Amino acid sequence: MTPTPPTVVVHPDADLLAKATAARAVTRLVDAQAARGTASIVLTGGGMGTAVLAELATAPARDAIDWRRLDIWWGDERFLPAGHPERNETGARAALLDHIPLDPARVHPMPASDGPDGDDVDRAAERYAEELRASAAALGEQGPAPEFDVTLVSVGPDTHIASLFPELPAVYEEDRPVVAVRGAPKPPPTRVTLTLPTIRASHEVWVLGSGGAKADAVRLALGEAGPVQVPAAGARGRSRTLFLLDRPAAARLPAGLAPAGVV
Repeated sequence: MTPTPPTVVVHPDADLLAKATAARAVTRLVDAQAARGTASIVLTGGGMGTAVLAELATAPARDAIDWRRLDIWWGDERFLPAGHPERNETGARAALLDHIPLDPARVHPMPASDGPDGDDVDRAAERYAEELRASAAALGEQGPAPEFDVTLVSVGPDTHIASLFPELPAVYEEDRPVVAVRGAPKPPPTRVTLTLPTIRASHEVWVLGSGGAKADAVRLALGEAGPVQVPAAGARGRSRTLFLLDRPAAARLPAGLAPAGVV
């Protein structure tokens, strides 16, 4: 299936972007559960990713989601001990997951460096790939990973998404759903990440961008660059792709690209 071209929605500032994205997530997940009885979301870290979760925790319509019928995955993780403050899982639990009635069996954190495989990051990636494959099979899907309802990714100033950095080996991966990352230019250097094919199998991909430091990266991601040089250019969903931005991040959109929504 050909990925969908992106739709750009611009919000006045970072706070309103986080609130609006949380509200959008409620609607999308409720609709998915109404259609199929279940839903899935892939979380992202970073300041905006965590802010969205914090807003979701206090959203008035939060409990319209049946949290016990929601599968929660991660797009990437820093390969650090469980509970480490720099792990995306740690931030997500503090912002949202510890405050809602989840089914623990449906929360799927990426392995930690003090897990059963120790510091073998390749085995950690393989373990997560096995979990993804088993979940897809249980849903009757044929791919190596579930067709997520929503995948959230944050774009970095260098155009990275998840832990897919420009020109590093992980961004070239076409077969494996999850890979280990070594030598990441942003610390910590050792990570686990979903690959672009896994992200692109999602029904919807939402790219979050906040702040003027992201403006050039957003421009490149919405232009004609390829995903090896600009990983965010490869963040596309099967049904819908949204670039959810604040005004500073949207300050340098490609010529001729008009946002579909300016709130």
